[in-house]
Amino acid sequence: MNYGVRGQLTLSDRIAIEIGVCNKESFKKIGRTLRRHPSTIAHEIKENRTFIRGSFFAGNDCKFVRHCKEKHVCEDGYCNEKCFRCKANDCHIYCKRYISTACHKYEKAPYICNTCVQKKACNKDRYFYSAKYADAAVTRRRSESRTGIRISKEKHKEMDELVTKLIKKGQPLTHIYAEHEQEMPVCIRSLYNYIDSGEMTIRNIDLRRKTGYRPRKGNHKELSLGFKNLEFRQGRTYEDFMGHMKGRHEGIVTEMDTVKGVRESGKRLLTMILCKNSIMLLFLMPDGKAESVKRVFDFLEIGLGIEVFRNLFPLILTDNGSEFKKVDDLELNEELEYRTSIYYCDPMASWQKPHIEKNHEFIRYVIPKGKSLNPYTQEDMTLLMNHINSTRRPGLGNKSPYELIAEDDEDLKQLWNLLKMHLIPPDEVHLMPDLFLKK
Repeated sequence: MNYGVRGQLTLSDRIAIEIGVCNKESFKKIGRTLRRHPSTIAHEIKENRTFIRGSFFAGNDCKFVRHCKEKHVCEDGYCNEKCFRCKANDCHIYCKRYISTACHKYEKAPYICNTCVQKKACNKDRYFYSAKYADAAVTRRRSESRTGIRISKEKHKEMDELVTKLIKKGQPLTHIYAEHEQEMPVCIRSLYNYIDSGEMTIRNIDLRRKTGYRPRKGNHKELSLGFKNLEFRQGRTYEDFMGHMKGRHEGIVTEMDTVKGVRESGKRLLTMILCKNSIMLLFLMPDGKAESVKRVFDFLEIGLGIEVFRNLFPLILTDNGSEFKKVDDLELNEELEYRTSIYYCDPMASWQKPHIEKNHEFIRYVIPKGKSLNPYTQEDMTLLMNHINSTRRPGLGNKSPYELIAEDDEDLKQLWNLLKMHLIPPDEVHLMPDLFLKK
């Protein structure tokens, strides 16, 4: 077979590998799907699987450890410690009664415990493969390999002495580099980076033009540079989102945000909108913490089942709020199974998720900005959600979001029942502050 594909594995490839191994597919079959050699799949799993240490009694995996009273098996007569507790010597080497209870199934294909029927109750050393964790591990290793000084100490010293001497003469760095390009072991961009990171004798303050300009404000592209290296955004930026969406329909996207009442601790509103039909979901949370958002995701997954959850929320686009930073808690469930993919807008670029921002106007019709959310209940938010989703709009062909639900859409019907949705007759739709007085 001509495997054809070259280069590094992407996040999408790793998701396909995770799904394949969870479906008990062979490496050969997964390789055919990705047009990769089976050895590539095996290497990926063994290199980037997640190790979970077992919880053996006293850290000893011997079958008899709980009742073992052996001493001096290493013939050290001065030691009075029971051998299974000894830190100096490994009692397994000397003891003839040693029988290991460790599991070694992961030493053979598929090299992980994702499909093991005993994984929930197992307390032995084990390995799991998660596409998100694997991709993060690869990104981290790649980043670490590219940081710091990547030239010899001798060349770095020569470059430092040359640049420092000429900078002290008042020469611009661009001028120095143009004159001594053949002597420089790095490009000018790397030279600036070395100065920024403090790897050179000179500092940014020694560069005239570097300190002569004020930082620009209000440009979301420049502001995003400050977010670039944040761990939770790695591989999940808006640029990554646009690349992922090439050739895909906008309808698979769910936009997500939160709405505050006033600037005080208290209840927050988690909002989600399904772009394929503009149905907005409202969840009242006790606070604006990441744990509260995770509880909403867990509630939806438990109520719908993981397959329906994946079908309804395959891809989520949100902002950079602190409540969304624990990305692995949102993307993975308690069994470390992938349930969705999350991407982040650029800072100060709310226009990148226009559907949810536009729909927030409907909320403000009923709950004006500056009014606390503390007096409200989830029942109130469900009522508001039903009125908003029953509102007809020109952009939807003069239909309401609820009227766009297809008859054969079983996934949305499950969501409909779970969240107690119901269509409000057109003449009874009410979007005024006294809505909750009319219930």
